[in-house]
Amino acid sequence: MEVKLDKEYTVAAGRDAAWQVLADIRELATCMPGAQITGQADDTHYKGSVRVKVGPAVAAFAGDIEVLEIDPAGHRLRILGKGADKGGSSASMTLAAEVVPDGERSKLLGHADVIVNGKFAQFGGRMMGSVADMVLAQFADTFSKKAAAVEAAAAAGAGAAAGAAPANAAATAPGPAGNGTAPAGGAGAEAADAVAADAAAGNAAPPSAAPLPSAPKELNGLALLWALLRNFVAGLFGGKA
Repeated sequence: MEVKLDKEYTVAAGRDAAWQVLADIRELATCMPGAQITGQADDTHYKGSVRVKVGPAVAAFAGDIEVLEIDPAGHRLRILGKGADKGGSSASMTLAAEVVPDGERSKLLGHADVIVNGKFAQFGGRMMGSVADMVLAQFADTFSKKAAAVEAAAAAGAGAAAGAAPANAAATAPGPAGNGTAPAGGAGAEAADAVAADAAAGNAAPPSAAPLPSAPKELNGLALLWALLRNFVAGLFGGKA
């Protein structure tokens, strides 16, 4: 069974910050609920897995990810993913994603061709499409939060660098004698030492940044089934769930 998806999501950050997340395959994988990178053969080939939890049972799909194209100038990425579980079900997906500007923010555009075989194919294209919509909505939300965190960290770093510049200038300002430096001794030297110390502290490496947001480590199958049922009932009565 094949499902085609075309999606567009608003990202709470500019194009450059969003591209940083999109171009980092390891970071990108953590946007998808239950997905993670488990190994890397080279710059374009990765091993990955997806964990699905249904009640107390947890199923794992293992597979391969290949980066088919990465275009920093166009902010575009194309990847191929294939995987299977121990029960014989398999799936493959070709994904083309692009980040485009949207005022001060950006948008994530994506097209995916998904092929599913085995027991999951029995759900039918409509239900698979509904499941995909819910999973991708979680993906987009985490992606947007990651991009916003990257942008905030970059802004904080730029602010720290700007604050350090005046301190460095003050450390080498002309002294009372007008010879370009503070006097060798006395209060002037102490003040210069203090300014230099502050400048050094400002230039020191910042503490390790907090980890970026990640999607849940397991895809909750019961939650998805409940959401599908809720949407189905809402559709019967012409209302919203």
